[in-house]
Amino acid sequence: MRTKSHYLILASSSPYRQEQLKKLGVSFDAISPDIDETRQVGETPAQLVERLSLEKAQKIQSQYPTAIVVGSDQVAYIKEETSDSDLRDIEVLSKPHTIANARAQLLKCSGKSVRFVTGLCCLSPQNEAQVISEYVDVSFRVLSSSEINNYIDIEKPLDCAGSFKVEGLGITLFEKVESSDPNTLIGLPIIALNKMLIKTGYNILLN
Repeated sequence: MRTKSHYLILASSSPYRQEQLKKLGVSFDAISPDIDETRQVGETPAQLVERLSLEKAQKIQSQYPTAIVVGSDQVAYIKEETSDSDLRDIEVLSKPHTIANARAQLLKCSGKSVRFVTGLCCLSPQNEAQVISEYVDVSFRVLSSSEINNYIDIEKPLDCAGSFKVEGLGITLFEKVESSDPNTLIGLPIIALNKMLIKTGYNILLN
């Protein structure tokens, strides 16, 4: 039987990341770190999500120094635009927040290959920060305006990077998904997180 020998905090208010952790059967608290997520000049998408994941975790661990804290962040960009552009200048697709922005994002992604980059950080009292980024490549179908409008009306994905919920009807927008961990697209690379937790001394299957 697993014990509660480790205090785990998810530095996020995202209900999607919380649901991913719940699937592992672990006890944790979810606390919003409330940091400035503005992209810095010259940051690549990977650098951006790694920095924000670390800052989120650090913000919460400063308040709960005995906890293991997990931070994560996600952005996306259209891969076809990288051929002539440096990733430091590439436009990133983040949470749309409005219906108009969601519609614009999905129209832009229609028929394109989009890379979703997810940052992950694990901080523990005994270990240095473990920080990585992983990506998922998504090929979107050519979408009609009616499909896009109906999808947004049904799922209202305004708090999701890329304007879709892959765990719901968002999967109908795609031709294919390529990833070493499908959880990464939802916002939390579970395989990598499990490896990080083991390094901190927290083995989910043993503790």
